[in-house]
Amino acid sequence: MTAWTNDELDRVGAAEELVIASVRRDGALSTPRTIWVVRVGDGIYVRSVYGPASDWFRTTRTRQEGHIRAGGVDRDVSFVDADHDIDGQVDAAYRSKYGNYAAEIIKAITSPEASSTTMRLVQR
Repeated sequence: MTAWTNDELDRVGAAEELVIASVRRDGALSTPRTIWVVRVGDGIYVRSVYGPASDWFRTTRTRQEGHIRAGGVDRDVSFVDADHDIDGQVDAAYRSKYGNYAAEIIKAITSPEASSTTMRLVQR
């Protein structure tokens, strides 16, 4: 695994949305989904606004690998379950970045259910 460059962290972190696809059991990529993404320090984080029942999140559980595109960055990644000690920082990043959206949406993405799905994206 290679680390993100500062430029990649900046570009992905500043992107309004991220396109994510998981590697399926057969090795093919799943249907890409568009989700929100945040940067906390030297990490890129995503989570499911609908919690662990979301289709796209469930597909990440199979091989914990996939592909992302955001801010001009196009990379293969591993999905690493985040240490929940960082949930507060990730919540704050979502509130700061997406605070112009409806309060209900921000409440959902920072809920305990959504927080339980927080993953760090690590380059492969």
